[in-house]
Amino acid sequence: MASGPSENQWRTLDKDLKRISQVEYATQYVSRPLVGIGLSLAFIVVAALGAAFLFGMQPTSYAVVAAAAFGAYMALNIGANDVANNMGPAVGANALTMGGAIVIAALCETAGALLAGGDVVSTISKGIIDPASVADRQVFIWAMMAALISAALWVNLATWLSAPVSTTHSVVGGVMGAGVAAAGVTAVNWTNMGAIAASWVISPLLGGLIAAVFLAFIKAKIVYQDDKIAAARTWVPVLIGIMAGTFAAYLSLKGLKHIVEIDMARALMIGAVIGALSYAGAAPLVRRQSEGLENRKKSLKVLFGLPLVISAALLSFAHGANDVANAVGPLAAIVHAEQFGEFAGKVAIPSWVMVIGALGISFGLMLFGPKLIRMVGSQITRLNPMRAYCVALSAAITVIVASGLGLPVSSTHIAVGGVFGVGFYREWDAERRARARVLSNPKAKRIAAEERRRRKLVRRSHFMTIVAAWVITVPAAATISGLIFLLLNAAFV
Repeated sequence: MASGPSENQWRTLDKDLKRISQVEYATQYVSRPLVGIGLSLAFIVVAALGAAFLFGMQPTSYAVVAAAAFGAYMALNIGANDVANNMGPAVGANALTMGGAIVIAALCETAGALLAGGDVVSTISKGIIDPASVADRQVFIWAMMAALISAALWVNLATWLSAPVSTTHSVVGGVMGAGVAAAGVTAVNWTNMGAIAASWVISPLLGGLIAAVFLAFIKAKIVYQDDKIAAARTWVPVLIGIMAGTFAAYLSLKGLKHIVEIDMARALMIGAVIGALSYAGAAPLVRRQSEGLENRKKSLKVLFGLPLVISAALLSFAHGANDVANAVGPLAAIVHAEQFGEFAGKVAIPSWVMVIGALGISFGLMLFGPKLIRMVGSQITRLNPMRAYCVALSAAITVIVASGLGLPVSSTHIAVGGVFGVGFYREWDAERRARARVLSNPKAKRIAAEERRRRKLVRRSHFMTIVAAWVITVPAAATISGLIFLLLNAAFV
C-alpha cells in the first residue's frame, strides 16, 4: 500500500504555493499601470480608425487621421491633469470617495462637452498668431498638428511630474511656437501674449485671495463662535445661496453661452434669483440637518458636505463645456482645412471631434486622474469640507470677475491658487492665534522658530514645483511645437 505524502511534504507544498502567490501579486502590481496605457492606446487607435472611416481613407485624409489620434491623446491628458482641479478638493475633504469623484466628474465633463460645448472655436487660439502668416493650407495644417502634439506631450510630462498645468495655455504655447517657426517672431501678437502672461499671476492670486476671505468669514462667523450650531443655521444657508447664485451666473456665462447668448448683466440677474431661491430652500434643510449635532467644529463638516459635492459637479460641467473646445480646436481646424481646402479664423467643431474630446477626457480621468486628484486634494495642504468649499466657490467667482475685466484666465491656476490661499491663510491664522495666546499669558510656552517652520501648513516643495510648471508651460510648449513643425515641414514638403 503506497504511503500518502508526509506532513513535511505538505508544508513544503504550502511554502511553494505561497511563493507563487507572492509572484502573482507582484506581477499584478507591476502590470497594473500597463492596463491604463493599453486602454489609452486602444482609444487612440479607435479614434484614428473612426476618422479614417469618416474620410474614406482618401490620400488627403491622412493628416486628419493623424490629427484625430493626437487629439484623442490630448483629451486623455486633459482628463488626467486638468479635471483633478475640480475634484481634488472634494476628495481631499473626504466629501467624495475617489470612485465617486471619478464617476461624477466623467458624467459632468461629458455632459458639459456634448450639451453645452463650443460649436465654434478660434483656430489661431485667442488671436496669438496673425492668420496671414500661416495662410498657406499645408503650413497651417502642420502648424495646428505641431500645436496639438506639443500641448499633449507637455501636459503628459506635467502629469507625470504631478504638476497641474493649464491645458489652454499649453495649446496657446503650441500655436505660438508653430507660428514663430513658420513665419518668425513678428507673426505673434505680443499684446495678447502679455495679457495671457499677466493671467499667470492674476488668476491664482485672485483665486487664493477670494478663497482665503471666505475661509476667514466662516471661521469668524461660525467656527470661533460659542454656539457653533446656531451660527451655522444662520450663515450656512447664506453661503449656499451665494454658491448657487455664483454658479448660476458662472454657467450662464461659460457653460451655456453656446446654447443662448447671455451678457454679464443678465448672468448676474440670473445668479441673484437662483441665489435667493436657494437660500430660501436651504434654510429649513440646514435647520433640520443640524438637529442633534454636537456643538463642536467636527459637526460643521456635515453641513458643508453636500454643497461641496454639488459645486464640484458644476465645476466639472462648466469645464467640459468651456475647455474641451480649446483642446480639440487644432483638430477641428485641420478637419476644416482638409474638407474645404482652406483655413479659417473660426471653424465649426464636428460632432465626432467633440465626442473624441468628451470621451477622451473621461477615459483619461478614470485611468490616470487619481494621481493628480490626490495631490491637489491632500498633498498641498490639509482640506476639510469648509476649506474645500471656499476653494470651489473662489474658482467660480474668480472666473466671473475675470470675465468682467476681460482677462484670459486658467481654471487650473484659479483652483490650485485657491488651495494655496486656504493653506497660507491657515498658517497666518495659526500664527496670529499663537501670538494672541502669548500676549494674554506671558508664561505660556513659546514655540521655537525652527519648530514653527516645521509646522508650516502648506508643503513648499509642491508650491515651488507647481509655480515653476506654470511659468514654463507656454515657452516649453512653444519650443516643442516649433521643433515638431520644423520636422513635419522638412519631412513632408
